[in-house]
Amino acid sequence: MTSRTTSADVPYSAAQMYDLVADVERYPEFLPWCIALRVLNRDLSEAGGKLRAEMIVSYKVFRERFKSGVALNAADKMIDVIYIDGPFRRLHNQWRFEDKPDGGSTIHFFIAFEFRNILLQSTARVVFEKAFARMSEAFVARADDLYGGAQ
Repeated sequence: MTSRTTSADVPYSAAQMYDLVADVERYPEFLPWCIALRVLNRDLSEAGGKLRAEMIVSYKVFRERFKSGVALNAADKMIDVIYIDGPFRRLHNQWRFEDKPDGGSTIHFFIAFEFRNILLQSTARVVFEKAFARMSEAFVARADDLYGGAQ
């Protein structure tokens, strides 16, 4: 299984970053390789809730569709994503956002995955660091677009 845990400081509040990541339907607008996403069902309130989503990702000759369950916890600024169906054997990722005393916030992110197909898993391992960095940058760039600079 391939996994990674990382933290990054950004000039935006934890609430802003939580809202950005929780808005999964917008991912195709800015997230590399995400070509489509639809929410299959949702049970949401201001406190958070759950939704089930289907995402289509495309990378070179690979095009895969998978479903995930997303648990949103607005009070604790946490998002937990659990794999339901698709090309993975396992997939789990978690976001946690913390305000910093001097402004901005820290994003804590964890991801672990393993594809069923050994070719996909081998390819993923080779490009993982580069892909991870590019996706992380995409979320920060999206925050810059939405929030227009440090808050």
